[in-house]
Amino acid sequence: MTPVLLCVDIGNSHTALGLVRDGEVLDHWRVRTDERRTADEWGLLVEGLLVRADTEDLGGIALCATVPAVLHEWREMLETYYPGCPHVVVEPGIRTGVPVLMDNPREVGADRIVNALAASRLYEGPTVVVDFGTATTFDVVTGQGQYVGGAIAPGIEISLEALGRRGAQLRKVELLRPRSVIAKNTVEALQSGVLYGFASQVDGIVTRMAVELGVDLADLTVVATGSLAPLVVDECATLTDHRPLLTLLGLELVFHRNT
Repeated sequence: MTPVLLCVDIGNSHTALGLVRDGEVLDHWRVRTDERRTADEWGLLVEGLLVRADTEDLGGIALCATVPAVLHEWREMLETYYPGCPHVVVEPGIRTGVPVLMDNPREVGADRIVNALAASRLYEGPTVVVDFGTATTFDVVTGQGQYVGGAIAPGIEISLEALGRRGAQLRKVELLRPRSVIAKNTVEALQSGVLYGFASQVDGIVTRMAVELGVDLADLTVVATGSLAPLVVDECATLTDHRPLLTLLGLELVFHRNT
């Protein structure tokens, strides 16, 4: 049986960890990304998760990170706690098989390249990956598996937090579907603006991307991922699939390509 991999996506707000084998996520967790957490703390956390999952055949570790300070601690943790375990860190020089057609390919976040790789394997034809995280990112992959660019917008949570800080009579609210778009109170007005506003943003940007690609919107695969996707996925008319753990699947592909 193929050994299981620990795949780790270190984002600005949260870190997703999952045990992956042959394109299937067997178990997964989401923890807070804390720059103050030391290598030993990460090591103990990972050991606890692996014990909880009763994993004895760990065959390797693949990770990508958008937070340099946390990545530094992970490198130290891997050397200390898993010195004999093969590992791959997605960074410049790592083979992904995804041509990055950008002005400066090194600017593109590792998680976005990994998402592009997973999308190119899972779907045929041009694909847009919409990742709902700290930022909402749009990544465009051609039918030939080329990463040709994308867009970045403020994320759902940070937009709501900023509104609460700058609006004297506004406050944080739970992100739920309001009774109607035309709200009758401040809480539901905030919920309406956030929920339907971000859904319309996704549909608007995706529609414009389809025009620039020269493809019919019906022929474009639009896949949602990221921890905040469930908040708006049902309200977006252009989304065709929801893969919450897309990055972990891409990390498995990168690992096998480089080991």
